[in-house]
Amino acid sequence: MIVGTNIGAGVLSIAYASSKAGFLPLLFWLVLVGGLTTITMLYVAESTLRTRAHLQLSGLAKRYVGGVGAWLMFASVCVNSIGALTAYMTGSGKLLQSLFGISPALGSLLFFVPAAGVLYLGLKAIGRGEKFISIGMVVMLTALVAATLLKDTTQMRNLLDGDWRFMVPVFNVVVFCFSAQYIVPEMARGFSDKPEQLPKAIMVGMAVTFVLLAAVPMSVIALSGLDDISDVATISWGQALGQWAFFSANIFALCAMLTSYWGLGGSFLTNIFDKFRLGNDEQPLRRFGVLLLVVVPPFVLAYSGLVSFVNALYFAGVFSGVILSIMPMLILRGARKHGDQTPRWQCSWITHPLLQASIVLLYLASAVYAIASLLGYLPAGW
Repeated sequence: MIVGTNIGAGVLSIAYASSKAGFLPLLFWLVLVGGLTTITMLYVAESTLRTRAHLQLSGLAKRYVGGVGAWLMFASVCVNSIGALTAYMTGSGKLLQSLFGISPALGSLLFFVPAAGVLYLGLKAIGRGEKFISIGMVVMLTALVAATLLKDTTQMRNLLDGDWRFMVPVFNVVVFCFSAQYIVPEMARGFSDKPEQLPKAIMVGMAVTFVLLAAVPMSVIALSGLDDISDVATISWGQALGQWAFFSANIFALCAMLTSYWGLGGSFLTNIFDKFRLGNDEQPLRRFGVLLLVVVPPFVLAYSGLVSFVNALYFAGVFSGVILSIMPMLILRGARKHGDQTPRWQCSWITHPLLQASIVLLYLASAVYAIASLLGYLPAGW
């Protein structure tokens, strides 16, 4: 579920988002943000293991931080999920247009039906879908990266190009790529019979995510250079490698969007049930009503002309990044004081105050930069 959720629209957009900064600044952020996100996910993991009831992030925030914290966390879930699902609607339309020559709106609709259908079926269906499609994605990606490395026009020196002055905006898109904090409580529900497996799953899932997130932009930039990258990177990647790769790369991209749609959409749906105390999320009519709230607004936003593919991810990353840098620390602190039980596994040195302060300062500074660049005071990244 972690790999499926993380490897979504973000993996398709980070090559384009780093087209001014270059690959090395992107790699720096992938290492740093991946490490920090894993730490905050482990904070959430310990908090869920200290809590008998299966609460989503907004529910954990309400219990251990209070009403304001709960609303901030719920707002973060909403912004991140709507930003992501809007990007998936836009991106899927572009991909299916490039594959079959249909209109982007029809492409988005064809993507929308299986995406929303599995979301309606619930956690078991999402988990199975994520498992099989994620394995398929890894196989396709391995073949594409190998073909890139063997291609005679691949220039590894392209990876040294770029300008470090544009590295800061890349941070927020990378933050979005590591957006699986939201699904930790959902995973805890799946691991309820073997809770000690939860932190292991988080660390392995994030390590695999890092490798995949680094491999895609590395291949695209080495093959195409920084000047010929489309905002949905697999389109230019596939075109450069040939027809078989064009179809493979774009099928990979659709799978990536689909698995991430299920992960974030499922988390958003259960957070709405949790926040508004709607009861069991398996009640068919109620689930269908909440599902419409989750899936229809992003489809409308995608074709409103208000947001582009990369900008949807950028500003989702800015807002949710700040909330998710602070809230897991406060939730963990509350869970250690008022939790129901002491779990066998606990966070150790990663709760050091200096490390926590560094995380908060980094994300706050990034948000200030994003606002300044939006107002035109600082350069944007692409």
